[in-house]
Amino acid sequence: MNDAILVTGGAGFIGSNFVLDWIQQRGTPVINLDLLTYAGNAANLQTLEGDTRHIFVRGDICDAPLVKSLLEKYQPRALVHFAAESHVDRSLVSPDTFIQTNVFGTFTLLRQAHEYWNRLTGHEREQFRFLHVSTDEVYGTLDEHDPAFSETTAYAPNSPYAASKASSDHLVRAWHHTWGLPVLTTNCSNNYGPFQFPEKLIPLMILNALEGKPLPVYGDGLNVRDWLFVGDHCTAIREVLERGRPGETYNVGGSSERANIDVVTTICDLLDEMRPNAGIGPRRNLITYVTDRPGHDRRYAINATKITHELSWHPLERFESGIRRTVAWYLDHLDWVNNVRSGAYQQWIEHNYAERLGTERQQTEQLPQ
Repeated sequence: MNDAILVTGGAGFIGSNFVLDWIQQRGTPVINLDLLTYAGNAANLQTLEGDTRHIFVRGDICDAPLVKSLLEKYQPRALVHFAAESHVDRSLVSPDTFIQTNVFGTFTLLRQAHEYWNRLTGHEREQFRFLHVSTDEVYGTLDEHDPAFSETTAYAPNSPYAASKASSDHLVRAWHHTWGLPVLTTNCSNNYGPFQFPEKLIPLMILNALEGKPLPVYGDGLNVRDWLFVGDHCTAIREVLERGRPGETYNVGGSSERANIDVVTTICDLLDEMRPNAGIGPRRNLITYVTDRPGHDRRYAINATKITHELSWHPLERFESGIRRTVAWYLDHLDWVNNVRSGAYQQWIEHNYAERLGTERQQTEQLPQ
């Protein structure tokens, strides 16, 4: 074993931010396994081109022989598992893909990691970790005044995506309690920041508002999320990997609960300030309320007391600073945006929003300035 780590999904949004951050902060090798599906983008890692510390392998986490060969060849001290189907709307259309990747893929990694760990001895066996990156959506939904999710909150997933991640969490727990595999699980709140695929709320709103397109807001827009800047999340994962207690779960939140409509109006105001366009006018006027998606959870909130007390982690970015950084990043990286807006992506947006923006669209309302 050496100082290398194996990262799955390291060309995706959170994964690529983590890989870049790891190389900068730790400087030890990363073996990056990613299938490069719609949300995986090798361009996210362009700054690492030619860097021998980054070894990219295109492949599927469900491919057991491939995973086994990577563990045997590189002898990593840890496996950090980001790879997942993660968009709730897509899970409503193609739940089978989520089961395959999130459940069977995690099972494949656990089985191969367990066999690899069983062959280790001494310090190398004690040092190895399997870190599973999960979501707060496994806990279900909260009412307005309910306490935030803690690590002991009962699981109650409400979408195929959340159910698939809950299943993977349970598999990780089982491999620890049955065979002693030294696992760690993190359940994070909604991430935002550079390299996020444009179908997610924040980048979708930034890009639509920039181009003067409708800003589709589900339902009444009052669904609440706890927003976590991706850089803070990467720091939390590093801390959990280095100092977390095997078998434990750590909730990671941004302490930034915001209603979706407030996120959208903030983006509108920032773009009006940073990229005014007289032809478009005030971008709040682009907001269009659309039919809510089925089973839309009302509120998520994270209690991050455990990771703060045990590992001294806390988010450094407030939402106001993080969202400004994010809007600026997209404005400065429109070439990246254009590259990821493939025909397949455009077809997906059309499929998901066209009907909602058409005959079923609620009357557009202009919000107060």
